[in-house]
Amino acid sequence: THTGHQYYSLLDSNKEAMFLELGLYLWVMILRDKIYILDGATGTMIQRYGLGESDYREGAFEGCAAELLGNNECLNLTRPDVIKEIHREYIKAGADIIETNTFSANRISQSEYGCEEYAARMAYEGARLARETADEYMSDNSEGNVPGRKILVAGSVGPTSKSLSLSPDVADPGYRPYSFDQMRDAYREQIQALLDGGVDLILIETCFDALNVKAALSAIQECKTIRMNEGSGISNEVIPVIISVSVGDRSGRTLTGQTLKAFYRSVSHYPILA
Repeated sequence: THTGHQYYSLLDSNKEAMFLELGLYLWVMILRDKIYILDGATGTMIQRYGLGESDYREGAFEGCAAELLGNNECLNLTRPDVIKEIHREYIKAGADIIETNTFSANRISQSEYGCEEYAARMAYEGARLARETADEYMSDNSEGNVPGRKILVAGSVGPTSKSLSLSPDVADPGYRPYSFDQMRDAYREQIQALLDGGVDLILIETCFDALNVKAALSAIQECKTIRMNEGSGISNEVIPVIISVSVGDRSGRTLTGQTLKAFYRSVSHYPILA
């Protein structure tokens, strides 16, 4: 993973023109002189509230047949008070970047609960709640707040439980439950909703398959085109992206067998912020 400071050092090389052209220079300048603290896990914070099935099911999800306990993205619609309070706690603890509660707010992940039709709404509401909480804090001049403190909102995009590189069936190595296009489309719907909800950047996190990430990056490029056509984006707009990768064992490789260096090479076609 490359930090903002490391990217700044690359501006002396032939990457300078690319970063200036794509609009990342401002982000690099923002990140180079300060360590930005990312918030912590959302799931464990939710567990502290001792919520029950009814907390996940009220309102929109009353007709869902599957058990929803643990489908945390439902809470963006049913218990927004809990999600906003978690954001507040992290901000008060010193987080400079808060993540939306949208790790699994995509059709592929939500199909496991029969809630795929709610995926975009989950993503939008998750972004809106985080944006509102950050804005409320930044406009709050009460004692204890740091004047001028900037709170960034990162749209959380999880890897899904599916892999585009590996078959889940050892007897059929060519089988994939989803195609690249299907995964890209699911990510596009999620990321567009996150952008509409007001996130500052996209965090593609806990990645184990570079091909899944490529699908997400392709979706981000499509979102940029959609925003331009709708008049909500500009031609040189860049959507800042941070990627976190999970290493599966002591060999330093991902679940799909890549080293971190190989993983980075696989996705370096996109100007990754960190």
